[in-house]
Amino acid sequence: MLRAPLVVEFPFTRSLGPVQSAFLTGLRERTVLGVRTTDGKVLVPPVEYDPATADELRDLVEVAPTGTVTTWAWNPGPRRGQPLTKPFAWVLVRLDGADTALLHALDVPGPDAVRTGTRVRIRWAATRTGAITDIACFERDQSSSGVTGRHAQPHSGRFAAQEGPVTGIVAQARLDYTYSPGRAQSQYIRALAGHRTVGERCPDCRKVYVPPRGACPTCGVATTEQVEVGPRGTVTTFCIVNIKARNAGNAAIDVPYVYAHIALDGADLALHARIAGIPYDQVRMGLRVEPVWSDDARFPDHYRPTGEPDADYDTYKELL
Repeated sequence: MLRAPLVVEFPFTRSLGPVQSAFLTGLRERTVLGVRTTDGKVLVPPVEYDPATADELRDLVEVAPTGTVTTWAWNPGPRRGQPLTKPFAWVLVRLDGADTALLHALDVPGPDAVRTGTRVRIRWAATRTGAITDIACFERDQSSSGVTGRHAQPHSGRFAAQEGPVTGIVAQARLDYTYSPGRAQSQYIRALAGHRTVGERCPDCRKVYVPPRGACPTCGVATTEQVEVGPRGTVTTFCIVNIKARNAGNAAIDVPYVYAHIALDGADLALHARIAGIPYDQVRMGLRVEPVWSDDARFPDHYRPTGEPDADYDTYKELL
């Protein structure tokens, strides 16, 4: 069986409303802001609508950089992108003046050094940009043991910093995992290395599925008979993509580009792949295409037009 580490990563860009903008700008200026609800509670982190009444919230308040651990969990093996590179505790901290808790890391030598009720304070990052990472982590606060803290103070949400308010962020969504493709897909991947595309035929309905999954999605029976398909195929439908991405060789793909469903000759299921070698606004249903292999020749990097006449709609309409 094949196994490989895989990463799915997507940089999500979002604009900020007035409350989130003030909160992140405040972190950059070493100030923690919350928002007061209609019943007087202070929410940290702040939200723009009351979770109980859905009322719009704009009443910003400043809370203390100290607080109390309400619950925690020990993290013995930090992963990429987490706040600390050594073992630490994930903690929910109710900052003094707040009624809700903030999730972050607590830097302590071991799990015996933290408990519910531990008093902590913010350790600010040396360089702050207007992100939750401006709080580097929490650390124990020996000076305020048992102190309940100050009340929240009204705040305008405006700061005099030259950089101006934070109006948008880029959040890196990332998933690291190990993928085991199984028998059918392992055979499919190995065949690609030989510039061959193979599917499997259902013994009942006789349809050929590419990539194979080891079972017919229609009949639910196991599939074992291999069938070579393609390499050419027909674009059945497509979309124009305006989000930046990279190909398998980590080279940037110019936007806009086209991602399409392609019915390979002899297959009864369309697979998806990128279309190149043609202006994006000239890609069309019925376009005949062929694979262009990656630099290491292990799989098709994209598909390009063959120059053949377009396929008749009736030949691929059942695969839409």
